[in-house]
Amino acid sequence: MDYLCKMIDFTPVVRPLFMRRVEASKRWSDNIKATQRGVLASLIRRGADTLWGNAHGYESIRSYDDFRSRVPVTPYPDIRPLVMRMIAGERDILWPGATRWYAQSSGTSDGRSKYIPVTDASLRESHYAGGSEVVAHYLASNPRSRMFAGKNFILGGSFASTHPDIPAGVHVGDLSATLIRRINPLANLVRVPSRDVALMADWTSKLPRLIEASLHADITGISGVPSWFMTVLRGVIERAGASTIHDVWPGLEVFFHGGIAFGPYREQYRAMTDPSRPMHYVDNYNASEGFFAVQNDPADPSMLMLLNHGTFYEFRPVTDPDAQPVAAWQVEQGKVYELIITSCNGLWRYPLGDTVKITSAAPLKITIAGRTRAFINAFGEELMVHNADAAIERVCRATGCSVANYTAGPVYASGGRRGRHHWIIEFSRPPLSTADFASRLDEALCAENSDYAAKRSGNIFLDPLTVAAAPEGLFDRWLALNGGRLGGQRKIPRLSPTPDMIDQLTDMMRK
Repeated sequence: MDYLCKMIDFTPVVRPLFMRRVEASKRWSDNIKATQRGVLASLIRRGADTLWGNAHGYESIRSYDDFRSRVPVTPYPDIRPLVMRMIAGERDILWPGATRWYAQSSGTSDGRSKYIPVTDASLRESHYAGGSEVVAHYLASNPRSRMFAGKNFILGGSFASTHPDIPAGVHVGDLSATLIRRINPLANLVRVPSRDVALMADWTSKLPRLIEASLHADITGISGVPSWFMTVLRGVIERAGASTIHDVWPGLEVFFHGGIAFGPYREQYRAMTDPSRPMHYVDNYNASEGFFAVQNDPADPSMLMLLNHGTFYEFRPVTDPDAQPVAAWQVEQGKVYELIITSCNGLWRYPLGDTVKITSAAPLKITIAGRTRAFINAFGEELMVHNADAAIERVCRATGCSVANYTAGPVYASGGRRGRHHWIIEFSRPPLSTADFASRLDEALCAENSDYAAKRSGNIFLDPLTVAAAPEGLFDRWLALNGGRLGGQRKIPRLSPTPDMIDQLTDMMRK
């Protein structure tokens, strides 16, 4: 069969199946209100006999207004005890039946990791269906595609988990590990690497295995996070002694990417590809909580919201966090909203922490605007302020130094170096060695944040952080230059998702 996959282009065979999805998407995208109301009704009906549904009177909910009056917006800390009961084996808590699969993710203020239920319904209706939507819209936009003439290289995670006590039969880890483990076995005929390699937890050992598994394969598409895949592609090019990735995989035509912004990596990917060959980059909005949007038009960077895929969406204006969220049919074009979901994984009016800009109200299309809090996620590390504060405190306690102010931001890969975090710290009592402080801080961040630890593992994807000691008064001068009022409400952003602030402060330090 492997020989046949290399010789036969199956794209014309499967294209009609995917085109049905494109035709269906036109129907539900033209009927936002009816589609979303139908999704909500289905979710409420299925959740009515759960602990959550009984507590919120789901049996008597008849409308969206009923729903939002009965069910509060519910962030993760409020449902953590219920999720832990689900992991322990209790049934019918947030979703019918028992849930045995969980996606681990960092990002809450009350614990190192959060565990997102991955139900059978969410796999079927959201995650796998969303992946099919991506392929369908890509094929519709590229009638000459030969995507199924070769294999898709899917980069996944593992079931390594920080959960202290996982019961037998329960699986906790990266969402991608669950997707690979649960995928239809037929899909393995058109993907690499093998499941065993894909699920390896130790990236020091995994990277060479990924390179060897893909080196001689006929790769036509790749799927994954841009920062992770860049390291793999560079390894493949080096191992093959090639100049570009197309020298190794001449049929490569598309990169389906998500997880973090692709913009900072675009030029680096162009440098790794042959400019004479067509290469397509397709963005999508997939998260541990579900698959929410796909780029359906290569000329438009915004993404089409998946309205008929097991998720009901609400939008809360970022300019007024106390405002009532509105439904998908009530949004205004051009506005930025915090995204709140109700989904078939048992999350009810759950704020994702993401903000989206409405680029089109009908059909409903978005771009990712950012996060609701300060963070760094340039490399998929999801570093939050509470992680940074805890790490700083730990290192100061160990070294006997103290910090007056600090900020950190990403430095993207360049000149043969991997990306890293750069910290600018104003010490009130400096350490004996800034280099030692930086090393300890790196270790402390790994202890505080599992996603940062994964990206730092083996120095494969992320270099050690760097620290620059700021001269006294640097941050006060920055505030003054940026309209801040000393002693007022303006505070130094602890973490920035882009390098802009770090670059500005570095320039100020040189003067």
